[in-house]
Amino acid sequence: MISIEGLSVAFGGNTLFDNITYVINKRDRIALVGKNGAGKSTMLKIIAGLQAPTSGCVNMPKDLTIGYLPQQMNLTDTRTVMQEAEQAFSHIFELQARIERMNNELAERTDYESADYQELIERVSNANEQLSLIGASNYQAEIEKTLIGLGFTRDDFNRDTSEFSGGWRMRIELAKLLLQRPDVLLLDEPTNHLDIESIQWLENFLATRANAVVLVSHDRAFIDNVTTRTIEISMGRIYDYQVNYSHYVVLRQERLEQQRRAYENQQKQIQDTEAFIERFRYKATKSVQVQSRIKQLAKLERVEVDEVDTSHLNLKFPPAPRSGDYPVIAEGVGKSYGDHLVFADATFTIKRGEKVAFVGKNGEGKSTMVKCIMGEISHTGTLKIGHNVKIGYFAQNQASLLDESLTVFETIDRVAVGDIRTKIRDILGAFMFGGEASDKKVKVLSGGERTRLAMIQLLLEPVNLLILDEPTNHLDMRTKDVLKQAIRDFNGTVIVVSHDREFLDGLVSKVYEFGGGRVREHLGGIYDFLESRKLESLRELEQRNPATAVTDKKVASPKAESAPAISAAPEGSKLSYEEQKELARRLRKAEKEVADTEKRVADLEAQIASLEEKLSTPEGAADTSLYEQHGQLKKQLDDAMWQWSEASETLEHLQKQGK
Repeated sequence: MISIEGLSVAFGGNTLFDNITYVINKRDRIALVGKNGAGKSTMLKIIAGLQAPTSGCVNMPKDLTIGYLPQQMNLTDTRTVMQEAEQAFSHIFELQARIERMNNELAERTDYESADYQELIERVSNANEQLSLIGASNYQAEIEKTLIGLGFTRDDFNRDTSEFSGGWRMRIELAKLLLQRPDVLLLDEPTNHLDIESIQWLENFLATRANAVVLVSHDRAFIDNVTTRTIEISMGRIYDYQVNYSHYVVLRQERLEQQRRAYENQQKQIQDTEAFIERFRYKATKSVQVQSRIKQLAKLERVEVDEVDTSHLNLKFPPAPRSGDYPVIAEGVGKSYGDHLVFADATFTIKRGEKVAFVGKNGEGKSTMVKCIMGEISHTGTLKIGHNVKIGYFAQNQASLLDESLTVFETIDRVAVGDIRTKIRDILGAFMFGGEASDKKVKVLSGGERTRLAMIQLLLEPVNLLILDEPTNHLDMRTKDVLKQAIRDFNGTVIVVSHDREFLDGLVSKVYEFGGGRVREHLGGIYDFLESRKLESLRELEQRNPATAVTDKKVASPKAESAPAISAAPEGSKLSYEEQKELARRLRKAEKEVADTEKRVADLEAQIASLEEKLSTPEGAADTSLYEQHGQLKKQLDDAMWQWSEASETLEHLQKQGK
């Protein structure tokens, strides 16, 4: 579908890509990986046609459509959320306007027998069939489904986009891209502005409904769940693995070990050859052999070991001064802005040394609660900060608040006080800003480098309550792992606001969920929380559809129908014999539904492929009825894919319930 051939890119004498060649196929799910500065974002820009390579080319069919979401973009604020999302279907509106113009022309003309009139009728007929083929009648429902999946409510649809933050406006741009259904989606850090629920919705969309996808992301769980192919960019070359990220990490380590062994063997061979040449260089009887060895060395293709970043990021928070037993006690805390309720009656206690997560959709009050704890905004209820609590706060936009005119060293020198000023160079070196890097201007730093620099400011003064609001945005996976370990080792109390499941996993022991004007406490880690949410939503679904809960062939009483058939067993308890039988029956039914929907998807895909073969011939292209059939089959395939997705989720839940 897209062929990248002999691609090379050089900036100021430095080679970013060196003669790279690979192919993006239909339905590929590709993760572009590599260290910061390897060229991942540049690769996406070149494929999107926004940047030209130094040499080489990108070949693709003329009618191929590409959707590109950059990390940052200039956004306009002249429409409502719905109007902005409708721009994805501007081609439908243009086609409808053209049909209306032709119909008006038909109504005005009277030369019914002329060839021009007959040709106009045929053009109107073809345009109407094209409109039916692209599903013009269903676009409104698609918009609503996509916006809600990305976290918007129906109340948001008629609000001006100017009322939303930059992160929410990026969601609108993402919605427009998904609605356009391009042949290739290029996504650069799409999860930076999404909450956990929206990320999971996007995962499902990309895995089941998108065409080809090429994405850059530092969210390990996200790329594992979406991609099936990993392309690593390293030292100007690429390494193509037909596996997801987790498997790639294993295979990459094996490749590096093989390279090292080959390199060591070759170095030994070179040393032996050079020793032979040096020993017999001046012996006439060995001159032929010496010349032969010299030629061998000249022709030898040297083995290179891929560059591995050996600089060691040493992140360690200073020991926490002892605080009171309960750093944060909230009793009936509430916050509203005018008529808009953010949350009410929030009551919770955070103990000394606990590490907790604030999660929930964006706009539900996570950062607002942080500001309440910081004393930056007023609130109702009582919020007590414990004895001797010293707060260290990393804001969501902390990296963007840095003064771009300063150097890295000057940035830290201005905030450091006391003896710590004598250790600034050492601290910068520990954060990979050693040597000349400390003299770089902030304005030339990447997003990850700015975040690291902002993190240094947090380490200059000992604290015992760390509040980190989205600390992993723009950090690469290695740096995130280092930060995660540093938080684990920190002996104070930590509140983390994050949507990164992989980062929170094994880090927090308690989750506070913000949503619907409430703050709910969940004991356990992040995946325990996600699993409990899935069970809760399924129980609610069963309660809304009581007919599915009837377990007896006899007609159940209305009272019996109002409750789910199987209630969740208490943790550690076993299902009764009758409950096991019922669970087994539902498992068989779910397995059959998954198999049936998979067969239906396969049948529809085969029918569409057969029809597209006919449409590729001159005779088929002239048969307008085939276009209508094609549109109907595509709509049926979309419906079947959604049914398969829902059936698979139900089966997965039942299988876990039976364990």
